[in-house]
Amino acid sequence: MALVTAPAQGAAEFIVENSFVYDRRSPLRWIASHIFRYKSVLVTILVGAFGNAACAFVVPALTGVAFNAILQPQPDIVTVANCALLIVASQVLRAGLMFSRNFASEMMGQRIERDARQELYASLLGKGMTFHSMYPVGDIMARATNDVHELYTMFAQGINLVIGSSMFLIIPIFASPLIHPQLALVPLLFFISYVLAVRNFSRKLDPATEKVRDTFGAMNVDLAESIEGVEVVKGASQEKQELDHFYRQATGYRDAFVGQSDIEARWITLLLLGFAEGFGLLHAVLLYRDGAIGLGGVVAYMGTLQMFGFPVWISMIGFSQLSLGIAASRRVLKLISIQTSLDENRNGHAAPIAGRVRFENVSFRYADGPEVLRDVSFEVEPGQTVAIVGQTGAGKSTLVKLLNRTYDATGGRVLVDGVDVRDWTMESLRSQISIIEQDIFLFSRTVAENIAFGYGAATQDEIERAAQDAQAHEFVSGFKEGYGTVVGERGVMLSGGQRQRLALARAFLTDPRILILDDSTSAIDSATEDQIQRAILKASDGRTTFLITHRLSQIRWADLILVVRHGQIVARGKHEDLLRESEAYRNIFATYEAPAAKNEAAPRAAEMVSTR
Repeated sequence: MALVTAPAQGAAEFIVENSFVYDRRSPLRWIASHIFRYKSVLVTILVGAFGNAACAFVVPALTGVAFNAILQPQPDIVTVANCALLIVASQVLRAGLMFSRNFASEMMGQRIERDARQELYASLLGKGMTFHSMYPVGDIMARATNDVHELYTMFAQGINLVIGSSMFLIIPIFASPLIHPQLALVPLLFFISYVLAVRNFSRKLDPATEKVRDTFGAMNVDLAESIEGVEVVKGASQEKQELDHFYRQATGYRDAFVGQSDIEARWITLLLLGFAEGFGLLHAVLLYRDGAIGLGGVVAYMGTLQMFGFPVWISMIGFSQLSLGIAASRRVLKLISIQTSLDENRNGHAAPIAGRVRFENVSFRYADGPEVLRDVSFEVEPGQTVAIVGQTGAGKSTLVKLLNRTYDATGGRVLVDGVDVRDWTMESLRSQISIIEQDIFLFSRTVAENIAFGYGAATQDEIERAAQDAQAHEFVSGFKEGYGTVVGERGVMLSGGQRQRLALARAFLTDPRILILDDSTSAIDSATEDQIQRAILKASDGRTTFLITHRLSQIRWADLILVVRHGQIVARGKHEDLLRESEAYRNIFATYEAPAAKNEAAPRAAEMVSTR
């Protein structure tokens, strides 16, 4: 089933086309556009609600007729019997109408929840990394799960009850004059006062329900952060402090919910119903005394006024659910409507990448922060290997992420095969560029599924061949389930080196034309590195490769080394040339490689001594 979302409404990295366009100008318009997508279901609800109220009026109306028939000097038993049969028949019909209304409301609620969740998920996939790097995951999860579910509750319970109860408000206004024209006065006054009371109630309730949803989101943010950082919490023995912190967040959510309940407790329409029944009875008795209506008319009229009891008792629940749903929809819609500056450029350039890369006076900054890169220019020929070195925070990772448009340059141009990356289709560009980072992310799926993530059509032989190239086949074969082993969320069952080898296997399988290794062998021991080094050499053959590393074993064989300092390229060339000519490069080499070289030299020296 295709994801459901609107066609392009602003830029996005990923857009799912759909013939149905949701109106996102306001929460109410957005909800309405979801509802009107299923017009036949809506008609079923309206017909069921009106039929239910009409059949409910049949009971007091026929009861009044029966009263008049039995109070005659010669009781009309046939009329009473017919009224009884009609009442039974009307209630059977009413049961069917109620079932159809409730079934349609449930269906509508489930569909709206499904569509809204898919729309939200599609919009999240379409947002850039700037959004995902800065927005709290816990709040996103709260909106994607609980807030979206509130849309279901709002319709299946809230709107369903509001529509149903509104019919019970309308029927008495039009039915009462059938008994006597003057009897329309009390129902009309009650209707007006009820609408005013509900308006005032909703005006006070809306901020309270909004606070409930916001405090729930804040509580979820803290919960997600505490769970994700549980190792830090335990390492610092901060369990009690975190528990106290969560208790304060949960208390805030409870207080907001109690505040909502305080407003609901002031549901004044119960008092209005009492006034309506009292004045209605007085009015009907006065008309009876004047001979304008019979006793059956009084009974029918009072039964008709009793219909107001349903909206009075039920609509408080309905309007509360409606208010919660609107507050939730506002939060969901706000998330969907956040725009990204990146565009998938579906009609842009698409072609096999040869691997020629050129940076022309490239600058970059995050939002309104300082420049991370400044006036960066260099050119790489297809098939060349480039090593990028520099101190932590120099901008090395940011530089390579401009290639696949994880971020867009804020100045200058990045070109691949002579075409600005912004002119490429996002799919064509990214499918041919593979980035392996130090912080490897693995899904809670099997080893085989993680390796084949970027190439779903891969066969088992291809998966195993890629694992062998990445030196991962041996340890994977040692698992009880082999390639069918579920690695756990983020690959928690694996060591850092194992995760990085699986990431390398994933890259080898997709056969990218540009391969970027962002310190991807940092968690691998020297012996394994020698094996993986050969695999990287094989993988880089014929493709452009970028290495962000401080390991001499990888830097040495690079065709070009770029030395980055404070966002600028301060030196470039071969290893031997830079050792002679660049003080910045020598400092980096001394800082990162000297300890490693010393550690590697020690066992070799010991080995030499033992052989003498």
